[in-house]
Amino acid sequence: MIDSILKLPIIKHYPLKNRIDFSTALCEAKMYYREIEEGFWLISFYMTLKENIMALSSYDKNKSSDYYLLTFSIFEYQFPTGDGNFLTLLSTCWTISKPHTEISSYFYKGSDGKFFTIAMTKEWVKNNFTSKKFKERKAILKFLNGEKGSYTWLDISSKAHDIAAGLSQLLESKASEVSDIASMRKKIMKLMTSFFDNAFADSRIVDNISLSNIDYLNVSKAERIILQHLNLPFIGIEYIAKEVNMSATKLKSNFKAVFGFSMLQYHKEKNLVLAMQLIEKSDFNIQEIAAITGYDSAGRFASSFKKRFGKLPSEARFFST
Repeated sequence: MIDSILKLPIIKHYPLKNRIDFSTALCEAKMYYREIEEGFWLISFYMTLKENIMALSSYDKNKSSDYYLLTFSIFEYQFPTGDGNFLTLLSTCWTISKPHTEISSYFYKGSDGKFFTIAMTKEWVKNNFTSKKFKERKAILKFLNGEKGSYTWLDISSKAHDIAAGLSQLLESKASEVSDIASMRKKIMKLMTSFFDNAFADSRIVDNISLSNIDYLNVSKAERIILQHLNLPFIGIEYIAKEVNMSATKLKSNFKAVFGFSMLQYHKEKNLVLAMQLIEKSDFNIQEIAAITGYDSAGRFASSFKKRFGKLPSEARFFST
């Protein structure tokens, strides 16, 4: 990956800082990279989007690759409040991808993102995932040794944010001393265990369903359509399937294999997480937040919110003040 990026004419490379900078009409970005040990890397991207873009990570079919990628991403985006001001809100997720799986992602103008990608060879995984730190190590190894695939989880580990902040500090320093690398390795292992400790809440790792790269692209398109319509009641599976040119039955199955949610559940989950942030950070009243997040009544919104978070929107606002 790094060798391919270094061939691009749009980059500036700072080898002593282990950093690569990008500047294009679409985005500004910098990438930090560290080889922690043979077959084990941390690669971090910091991005500011100037336009809406779609990124596709693909593999050279003429070259062998045996790297697994586990990415923790944190995006800040500006939510318009309607009075000319904006709130900074968060969108967080995890993605794990096996070798030779193409990953397509959509990014939106005005957002800032951080990606912490842990790259591991099959040999490194074989030697290190036997640790008792990984409670479900047998299931994890079986999953990783299965067919190619890409899977996404939403914000499933509160610990990950603090760990990622610590990694940022180390990456932005020279981090060349043995003690710095050892500290970085320790934090990366904590980041991975925090992910796998929570990733078994659904059966995707156990089921280990593999799709074609075209199917993964269509699922990504379906997610983009859902995110573009969060301010409306769910627009319907048939509409989304038609937009991505796939049967509704197949798209439903594929979407759940990747995200662990049905499309309707995913729409609801993203809206409720948005609602919680608006309650905590904005002055919108509860009825306004219900409307912003696609609910046609404050009562239905309050019921869904309590089922998801265990408290009413009014209680969440009281404890956030």
